[in-house]
Amino acid sequence: MLESLHISNYALIDKVDIRFSDGFNIITGETGAGKSIMLGALSLLLGGRADTKAVRDTQRKSIIEAQFTFGEYESLKQFCNENDIEWDDERCILRREIAPAGRSRAFINDSPVPLSKLEEVAMRLVDIHSQHQNQLLSNSDFQLRVIDTLAHNEGRLAEYAIRYKTLRDAMRQLKAAKNRIAKNRDDEEFMRFQLEQIDELNLQDGEQEQLEHDRDILANMTEIKSNLYEAMHALSEGPNDILTALSDAEMACNAAASALPENENIPSRLENASVELRDIADTISAIYQKLNADPNELEAIEQRLDNIYTLQRKHHVDSVAALIELRENLRNKLSELDNSDEEIAEREREARRALALTRETAAEISQARKDAAAKFADELKVQAMPLGMKNLQCEIRVEQADLSPTGADKVEFMFAFNKNQELRPVKGVASGGEISRLMLSIKAIIADKMQLPSIIFDEVDTGVSGDVANRIGEMMRRISSTIQVIAITHLPQVAAKGSTHYKVYKEDDETSTHTRICRLTDPQRVDEIALMLSGDPHDEAARANALSLLNP
Repeated sequence: MLESLHISNYALIDKVDIRFSDGFNIITGETGAGKSIMLGALSLLLGGRADTKAVRDTQRKSIIEAQFTFGEYESLKQFCNENDIEWDDERCILRREIAPAGRSRAFINDSPVPLSKLEEVAMRLVDIHSQHQNQLLSNSDFQLRVIDTLAHNEGRLAEYAIRYKTLRDAMRQLKAAKNRIAKNRDDEEFMRFQLEQIDELNLQDGEQEQLEHDRDILANMTEIKSNLYEAMHALSEGPNDILTALSDAEMACNAAASALPENENIPSRLENASVELRDIADTISAIYQKLNADPNELEAIEQRLDNIYTLQRKHHVDSVAALIELRENLRNKLSELDNSDEEIAEREREARRALALTRETAAEISQARKDAAAKFADELKVQAMPLGMKNLQCEIRVEQADLSPTGADKVEFMFAFNKNQELRPVKGVASGGEISRLMLSIKAIIADKMQLPSIIFDEVDTGVSGDVANRIGEMMRRISSTIQVIAITHLPQVAAKGSTHYKVYKEDDETSTHTRICRLTDPQRVDEIALMLSGDPHDEAARANALSLLNP
C-alpha cells in the first residue's frame, strides 16, 4: 500500500508529509484547497511532465517521495534486479526531484533511474483513477486489457507473444529468402561469368605477396648480387676479410692467454664469433649462387600480377584473399539457386508450423476472452445499475480479427442506457457521469485481479448525490477490503464510508499561502461532514446527519 507521501517546495505546498492507512482513506477539502496539487505531485511519480512553474522556491528543488509497503511482489523484485535497482523486501521508495532550472531526476530505493523506469515501477504500485482516465473506457486497448485481466490471460499472452514473434521471424525470413533468390536468379548469368573469370586464375591465398617479392628481386637482380658479393668479400674472400682478422686475433689472444682474465674467456668468445660469421658467410654465398636473372621468369610474374590486379580493380578489392572470398560467395549463391526450391519449401514449412501454433494459442485466448466477456457484461450490470443506471444494457463483443501482437480478436464494449435504445459504443451515447460510474464499476470488478497495492479515485463521484452517492461510497469501501483505496471526494455520503479521513486546507502566514493536510479525529470528522452537508460545522441538523452517516 501507499504508506507515506512527502511533498516539498511544490506549488502551494512548502512541505507536506502524509501517512496513509490500509483500507479506505478519504481526502476532503474545499475547492482550491490543494487536493489536485497533491494528486499532481503524485502523478509525477507516474512519469508526469515536470513543470518548473510548480517549483515554489526557485532557490531549491522540489521533491516528491512516496513509500510503498507490500508482501510478496516477485514480478517487481525481478524487474528491479534485472535493471540493477536496489531492492528491499518490505518497502519500495519512489522519488522525483525537480530543479528550478527544469532538470528532473528520478530514483527508486535511492537508485537513480530513467523516468521511464520510475513510471513502470509506479504503475505496478498505484493506479490513479481520475476524470481524465474515464476517457479510456472508449479505448479499444483498455477494453482488451480489462477482458484479459478477467480472463487470466497473462500466461497465455506470454506464450502467444513468443509464438507470434516466431511467426513474424519465419515470415520475414521467408520473404527475405524469396527476394534474395529472385535477385540472384536475375543475376545468375552474370555471376557465373564472374566466377569463371576468377576460377581461371586458380588463385592461392598469399600468392600475391610472394609474387611481388619475387618480382622485386628479379627486377633488381644486378644490384642485389653486387651487394651480396661485397658482403662475401668483406666476410671471407677479401685481402682484409673479417674471418681472417678474427683468426689472427684468436691466435694472438691464445698466445697471451696468461695475461688475460680467465673469467672473460676471450679466446673462446672470438672462436664463437668466428663460427657465427663463417655460417653467415656460407649462407650469403649459397643465396648468391642461386640468384639468376631469368627474363622469362620476370615476364611471367609480371603477367600473373597484372591479371590479378586487373581482376581486383574490376571487383573493387585490394587483395587475393578478397577475390577468394568473392569466389566462395559466388559459389554459395549459385549453389543456393540450385537448391532454391528446397530452401523455399523448408521456409514455407517453418512459417506454416509457426502460423498453426500461433493460431492455436490465439484460439485459446479468444475462448477465454469470450467466456470472460459474457460474465463481465452480467457483472457490470449488477455493479452499475444501482449507481443510477437501472436501464443499463451491456454487451461485450469479442470478434475475430487478423493476427496481431495482442491476439486475433477485436473487443468492443457496447452500451445502452435507456429502454429500447440500440446498443452502441460508449463514446457519444454516455454522459460524463455515466462513464465515470461505469469506470468505477469496472475497477470494482477487477480490483482484486489488478495486483496493485493501491488505487486512488479522484472525484469519480462528481455529478451524483443522494442514494447513488451512498452506493458509490459503499462500492469503494468494498474495493478497499482487497486493496488500499484513497478517494478524493466532495460528497459527505462517500466521505463517511472511509476508515481514515484527511482534510486538505489552506493556511496563510505573513508572506504567502500554504496548502496543509491533517488526519481528522472522530469529532473532527463530524465537523467536516457537517460542513460538507450544510456549510456550517455547528449546524445541529447537519451534525446529526453527519453522525447518522458515520454510524449507520
